[in-house]
Amino acid sequence: MIKPKPKLTDSDFIEGLRNGDEIALSALYKKYYNLVLKFVVSNNGSSDAAQDVYQETIIVLYEKCKDPGFVLNCQLQTYIYSVARNLWLKQLKKHGSVTGLKDFHVDVLEEASGDVKSHLKKEEEIEKVMQSLSQLGEPCATLLKDFYVNKMSMDDISEKFGYTNSDNAKNQKYKCLQRLKRLFFNNFTLID
Repeated sequence: MIKPKPKLTDSDFIEGLRNGDEIALSALYKKYYNLVLKFVVSNNGSSDAAQDVYQETIIVLYEKCKDPGFVLNCQLQTYIYSVARNLWLKQLKKHGSVTGLKDFHVDVLEEASGDVKSHLKKEEEIEKVMQSLSQLGEPCATLLKDFYVNKMSMDDISEKFGYTNSDNAKNQKYKCLQRLKRLFFNNFTLID
């Protein structure tokens, strides 16, 4: 008896791309190709053009996934559709044939545009926080990363840094967070 292949979630696809998993890449390629094919063909494109656009879309997604700070803030289908649509629009504009564009998923597009803009804004904010964190110094940078990124408990942090108890670790975390906020606002509120 043949076992059915497990369905991969959006998170599975992202992790698979991050880790160079060929199975995830192959499954991803098959799962959303028809979405892009239908869009491109219904908008003056050929199946070859759709394949090129889809490959470029997967490359964009792959490069994003390689960034450890990348977080998908919408459905993967929405992200892929939005990237593919933008790539196809660039090609149509280049050839002067944008008129009569048919969106078969107008609601998906509107959601994707908003989600992608929101995602890009969040990425920019995360980058600013990371820049401030790099200026914070030790032990604060490691303490905050351990708590917020590595999800360590205050007891574990207390033990790691040699604090007498978890209350002292919480107090130190609070002081570090205040320093990070000052750095962030000093670096970016006057510039932006």
